[in-house]
Amino acid sequence: MKRIILLSAFGGLGIVFLCVFSSGIVVAARSATAAPVFLPLVATSAPSSGAALLQPGDWQYVGAFRLPDAGERPRTFEYGGNAMTFNPNGDPSGANDGFPGSLFITGHERMPYGELPDGNQVAEIAIPAPIHSRDLSALNQAGFLQHFQNVAQGFFVGLDEIPRVGMAYLNHPATGAKIHLAWGQHFQPDSPVASHAWFDPNLSAPNMRGSWFIGNQSQYGVNGYLFEIPGAWANQFASGKPLATGRFKDGGWSGMGPALFAYKPWVDERGTPAANGARLAETPLLLYENSFNTNNIERALTGYQHVDEWEGGAWLTTAAGKSAVIFAGTKGTGAKYWYGFINPAGAQLPCVYQEFVTQFPVCRLANGAVCPPSDLIECAGHTSERGWWSARMDAQIIFYNSDDLARVAAGQMQTWEPQPYATLDLDDYLYLNPAGIETELLGAGAQRRYRIGDVAFDRANGMVYVLELFADDAKPVVHVWRIR
Repeated sequence: MKRIILLSAFGGLGIVFLCVFSSGIVVAARSATAAPVFLPLVATSAPSSGAALLQPGDWQYVGAFRLPDAGERPRTFEYGGNAMTFNPNGDPSGANDGFPGSLFITGHERMPYGELPDGNQVAEIAIPAPIHSRDLSALNQAGFLQHFQNVAQGFFVGLDEIPRVGMAYLNHPATGAKIHLAWGQHFQPDSPVASHAWFDPNLSAPNMRGSWFIGNQSQYGVNGYLFEIPGAWANQFASGKPLATGRFKDGGWSGMGPALFAYKPWVDERGTPAANGARLAETPLLLYENSFNTNNIERALTGYQHVDEWEGGAWLTTAAGKSAVIFAGTKGTGAKYWYGFINPAGAQLPCVYQEFVTQFPVCRLANGAVCPPSDLIECAGHTSERGWWSARMDAQIIFYNSDDLARVAAGQMQTWEPQPYATLDLDDYLYLNPAGIETELLGAGAQRRYRIGDVAFDRANGMVYVLELFADDAKPVVHVWRIR
């Protein structure tokens, strides 16, 4: 039972992935997965928002703070942090410390087989002043504004096998303040299940509405992160759709890089929600080739590895007129990556799962080439946690030019053509699991997985909030950057 608890604790954790490439799973997943549609390019003038590119040098690290304690699961942040969003109207009577607003964050994950069906509850916290210190005990601790509530009770029933969740606070004139929700799980059901909804910020009376599909898109590509699109950009380039949703699924199931779609879940100026089960019109902004269509690494994120994790995103703008669309996660950067185990002889040495060697390329070089036969060996004495591993992983934020996404929306670029123009490495700021929680599952050192969770953005004050997972024992810590 402990094994199930650990493996079901956080979206994307690996051992349930054991059957990913067994033929039955692949066939079922293939039938439920929509292939990317690459449209003819339209030769017109290139769209431009006129914004300058936000650069990593525009980021100033402010510090971090700890999350509060609440009690036993599911009313705890332990094994949580799947989703987070910023509320600019939160904590109006809070301290005048330069960090206004509040954060909504999800707690301990749901768990399958009836063990914890009421997980992923949502709480609202005040934002204390961050402290720049390597000593966790020196950090300020946030307090609750609203305690954990099971806002999704009765929704997304059965989607509890390593849930994937995204949230976005949006106060739109048509609807008023709502928290938009995306929900899926590690292996999506063979029959499509609606993935998006909204609820009210009053967690004791959430009034959940929905749920809806994102067009006919694969559910492996839509329900991992969710954030606001600036209104002017949405009106100019995305037919007024103010929300961006997407997901990255390891192994390339969602596409070999982060996916992103613009959508709007209401049907008129009065904010009437779409009918339950509706397929919402979407505007593709980013979608790479997926591994169901090809065994090659092509039409992919530059430097792509199957082990990559993109867990959070935000659409950043500054008062100085700069912008970027960012994704945060843990990037495979090793010379080799493989499906199998950690090799006790050294991080640079693959240790593949022998049974899958003849089914698909289980080991690749960083350039996408298949590993030599000498690497296709299941090593002795390996750990028990199967999944995608790389010789090295790094916590990163990658930056996209919103003009490239505008060109995709206009049909002037293919969905797989945009590439990041900059990268910010986060590892020097992280605590990196100082308590040694679940090291066999999470990895350690250069091979530590699941470093980064979701991202939230305070647009008015230029603050970026990033969750570091398993930093304060099993709880996340929130890191803060100021952008200018």
